[in-house]
Amino acid sequence: MSRLARTIATRLRGAAGARARWGALSAAALLLAACEGVALAQPRGGVLTPPSQPAKPTVQLGHELFEANCASCHGGLGQGISHPRPGAGDISGAAPSLHGVGAEAADFYLRTGFMPLSNIHAEPSNRRVPFTNKQVEAITDFVASLGAGPAIPHPKPRAGALNSGFELFTEDCAGCHQSLARGGFVTGARVPPLQGVDATEIAEAVRIGPYLMPRFSTKRISDAQLNSIIRYVLSTNRPDNRGGWSIGNLGPIPEGLVAWLAAIALAVLCLGLGRRLRA
Repeated sequence: MSRLARTIATRLRGAAGARARWGALSAAALLLAACEGVALAQPRGGVLTPPSQPAKPTVQLGHELFEANCASCHGGLGQGISHPRPGAGDISGAAPSLHGVGAEAADFYLRTGFMPLSNIHAEPSNRRVPFTNKQVEAITDFVASLGAGPAIPHPKPRAGALNSGFELFTEDCAGCHQSLARGGFVTGARVPPLQGVDATEIAEAVRIGPYLMPRFSTKRISDAQLNSIIRYVLSTNRPDNRGGWSIGNLGPIPEGLVAWLAAIALAVLCLGLGRRLRA
């Protein structure tokens, strides 16, 4: 082979290698772009949704959403999982059976953002709800179809008495939530404030007893009494602070601290003035 032929062959092989490298780089770039597109397509709430959904909530849609977002802990048919095991997204799942809980519990836990949990050992708390209203209704309908249970309540707070509600709330709820429903802390849990919670969620919480909260049956608190409690809780959204400074409406403890601090400051001022007068 002549020198010219060898030179041409060498350049052709170099060009082929360059094309191959550029092809590999292009393929990698396309793959990264595709992965980025998939990542951006994931919902912000981290939930999985079927690609096509009916215009209205259905039990079938609820089943699909439940399988994708709840089955890791509750089982595919809501039968519950007693021993933690890896599920979707490597989440260790375990949760009680949902057979017979009805629509009431499902509606409460989903609408408040208590569920789904990213960690089964975490305390449920009010978070941004990752589902749309239609999806919440669909999952609730599916859970209700698993067995007869309590329906979503429809309280009537206007039918309740504000004074009676205050007395009942003070007796049964203020020990944890404080008298103005501002929340607090108890052993092993944080008690949430109740401002911004609607009447249905309050009624559901009273009947369900979420997390460490006790459950109150109709024998313990009647529906009429519950209406009064709800009316009082809703009134704490805009309390009437006739005494002036509310100090966050946190109750007698901060009020007492402020009184003591004011008394100490006044005593120090009086002592200082007394010494100057004697001098």
